[in-house]
Amino acid sequence: MADFKGADLRGTKFDECQLDGAEFRESTMSRVRIIGSVLEDVEIDSYVHRVTVNGVDVVPLVEAELDRRHPERLELRPTDAEGARAAIDVVEAMWRPTVERVRRAPDAVAHQRVADEWSFVETLRHLVLVHDGWFVRSVLGDPSPYHPFGLTAAFLDPADLGIDESVTPSLDEVLLVRDEQRQQLREFLAPLTDEELVRPLEPNAAQGYPPVEGRSALDCLRVLLDEEWAHHQFAVRDLGALEA
Repeated sequence: MADFKGADLRGTKFDECQLDGAEFRESTMSRVRIIGSVLEDVEIDSYVHRVTVNGVDVVPLVEAELDRRHPERLELRPTDAEGARAAIDVVEAMWRPTVERVRRAPDAVAHQRVADEWSFVETLRHLVLVHDGWFVRSVLGDPSPYHPFGLTAAFLDPADLGIDESVTPSLDEVLLVRDEQRQQLREFLAPLTDEELVRPLEPNAAQGYPPVEGRSALDCLRVLLDEEWAHHQFAVRDLGALEA
C-alpha cells in the first residue's frame, strides 16, 4: 500500500483508479470533484462546507439531522452573553458521564487508541490546546498561552507553540487543567454584556495558532464549543469500540 504522508498532491487527477480501502487523514480536499465514481460504505468524519452530492448541497441536511439527534448542539451555538454562560454548563454536563465511564474502566483504557485516533487522554489534551488558542490567545491576548499538556493537530508544529509533546500526563492531571480552564471561561463571561461579547477583539500579533484575524469573543467561543462537541462524539465512539 502506497503511503503519501506529507505529499503535495494538489491538482492530481485519478482516472479509472482503484481507491478501495484508501484512507485520507488530516488532509485538505478543497475543490475536489468526484465524477462517475462509485461511493459505497463510505465514512466521512470531517469539517464539511458546500459539499454537493448529485447536485444537492448535503451539508445543511447533515447539520439539521445532527441537531435533531443531538439537541444540545443548539445550546452550543449561543448568540448572547447569557447563552454563552449557559453553554459552559452544557459542555461540563456533556463530558461528566463520559469521564465517569472512563474512570470505571481499566486504567489502560484512558490511554488506548482506536484505529490510530487519539486516546481519551490525548483528546482532552487537544481540547486543552483548543482552549488556549481560541480563548487565552485570541480573546485574552496572552502572547504565551499554551499549556504544556496541550496536544496539537497534525498540521501544527508543537515546537512552534513551545509545546513538548513527549510529556505524558495522567487522566487526573489533564482533568485538573480542564477544570481550571472552564473556571477561567466562567470568570470571563460572568460580567460580560452582549455588546462586549460581539465587539471585535484586538488581534494577538504574537506567533501562534489560530492565525491572526478579526474576531469577536463570541466567534472564538463558538469555535471552542464546536470543538468540544465534536471531540466528545469521537471519544464516545472510541469508548464504545473499546468496550465492545
